[in-house]
Amino acid sequence: MAGDLSGGPPVTGRSAVPRLRRLRLPAAVLGVVVVAVATMGFVPRGRAPSLPSSLYSVGVGVAADGGRVPLPVGKDAGENPFYPGTRVLLPARTATLAEIVRARARAADERAWLAAACLPGTGTRFADLSATALLDLRVLTLPGGALVAGWTDRWRYVWPRDASAGAAALAVSGHVDDAVQVMAFVERQQRPDGRFEARYRPDGSGAPDDRGVQLDGSGWALWGLAAVARATPAQDRAGVVAARRALLDRSVAALLRVTAQGRELPPPSPDYWEVRERRVTLGSVAPMIAGLHAASELYTVLGDPGRARETRRAAERLTGTVRDRFAGSGYQRYPDRGGADSALAMMMPPFQPAADPQVVAAFRAAPARLARPGGGLAPGEQWREQTVSWTPETALFALASAASGDRDEAVRRLTWLDSRRTPLGALPEKVLADGRPAGVAPLAWTAALVLLTLHELDGTAGTGCAARR
Repeated sequence: MAGDLSGGPPVTGRSAVPRLRRLRLPAAVLGVVVVAVATMGFVPRGRAPSLPSSLYSVGVGVAADGGRVPLPVGKDAGENPFYPGTRVLLPARTATLAEIVRARARAADERAWLAAACLPGTGTRFADLSATALLDLRVLTLPGGALVAGWTDRWRYVWPRDASAGAAALAVSGHVDDAVQVMAFVERQQRPDGRFEARYRPDGSGAPDDRGVQLDGSGWALWGLAAVARATPAQDRAGVVAARRALLDRSVAALLRVTAQGRELPPPSPDYWEVRERRVTLGSVAPMIAGLHAASELYTVLGDPGRARETRRAAERLTGTVRDRFAGSGYQRYPDRGGADSALAMMMPPFQPAADPQVVAAFRAAPARLARPGGGLAPGEQWREQTVSWTPETALFALASAASGDRDEAVRRLTWLDSRRTPLGALPEKVLADGRPAGVAPLAWTAALVLLTLHELDGTAGTGCAARR
């Protein structure tokens, strides 16, 4: 997961923003705003009692000058500070006329952007969840394509995994141009050998620390690029992929090298748990298989059948290698131990073209072992913290369920996620045992996975964006 998994409060940096002053509006104007909010479907979610100190923010807004403003937990947390239908902040009472004009223009632009979307889940009970998740992805995407994991200090970086999922979600929501910019930023950060650091500064100046290389990044980048290409109109698809040819070729070279063309497991590397590993994990190798399958699809788009066959065969070999090493223990975190792991979802569609029956059996059994008191799932059965639910892992299982045809399970997981949002509708990173949101909010990876799940549900229902393409 993005950020620091120690569970402690984030370090406050110089960029901390003071709490916004409440805007005082005449009663008549306030009434118009309330009606507009209800009409747009962005009704304030009400004051949540005793929000925990471990919830670092209830949302992120956009100021008139385009700056991002984290909204802290406090006595005003239940009040909607945004222009209706946007994440643009209403001006403070001290705002100048010029600032008010800029804020209104920014709000109008954001409404137009949302109106242009092919919003997954439109017409369902999840329409508001979808709209706020998409707006939060926009808030977390900076000019130049840097899609940060969150806006609290330790999350204000670009992880290849989170950014690739965010690009996929933007693309299936009808904003392919934004998705292409995100993938272009990811490409610019890639090492010449095709590997990625764990995370990057959003200004493109490299890694912020010495966490080092995380081998799954190449797989996630390929998977995200293929998802973007799939959502691109057919006449533009080859051009979009060709523009990212360096990302494609370098990532494939890295994956083929570390897996010996799919014949060997890769060396140990951190995965989405963000901890040092001495043994290869399912969470590291599963995205590699997904990336090789995605590469085959991308080379097919480019009219390169030779490379398409090579990468497909490598993906199939690596799937067999993983089966030989992981299936005997029921696809645990490590080849022969480690307990159930949420990475099982990465061995299912839409990350893989199809799932092995043994994977399906392990996937269906895993939630009982990953369940936490708050109603969601943990990263792994042996995850050190036993009471907190994690929204990305819960959303991963929702997505895999939707893509595998289990609508009821996907809807159940989405319903839980929907009910655990902050008072401003943002999806948090974590949920405490008593059901209260915690951690950073919004979290890009969770928002992206929710949108992708709704997209899959639209497709199986024959409605929404998926049916119109």
